[in-house]
Amino acid sequence: MSEKKITVTLRQQHDYRFDIHFDDVIPVVTSDEPQPLGTGQGPSPVQLLCAAVGNCLSDSLLFALRKFKQAPDPLRCTVEAEVGRNAEGRMRVLKMVATMHLGVPAGKLQHLDRVLEQFEDFCTVTQSVGQGIPIAIQVFDADGTRLKP
Repeated sequence: MSEKKITVTLRQQHDYRFDIHFDDVIPVVTSDEPQPLGTGQGPSPVQLLCAAVGNCLSDSLLFALRKFKQAPDPLRCTVEAEVGRNAEGRMRVLKMVATMHLGVPAGKLQHLDRVLEQFEDFCTVTQSVGQGIPIAIQVFDADGTRLKP
């Protein structure tokens, strides 16, 4: 059963450019397809998908660490989407890779192993999107040490 509903309204401005309305408080975001379809005057739908996955993962990791009163700031997350044709020849997001960077060395954080084992399980967007698109997640500390494959 649904706990709440989120509503977003898109209004076409021109061709493939849409204004995205979240509510009366959040500023409008404009999306647009890159050329040749659109004019690239805003993020594309695939970029917005990457942003949603990366934002949710970052929030989840930050929340999990802060639960243990840890300060990993500033976090950074880069999400790459591989776009290509599926077996039917349709353009699809084939896979995604999220690379996360903690703002501090791993040695400064307690309970990090436990957090890294479970933070992604609590990421609503990534777990939902991941049911249809493979998403690999990598985590590095501020020294560049790989903490999660």
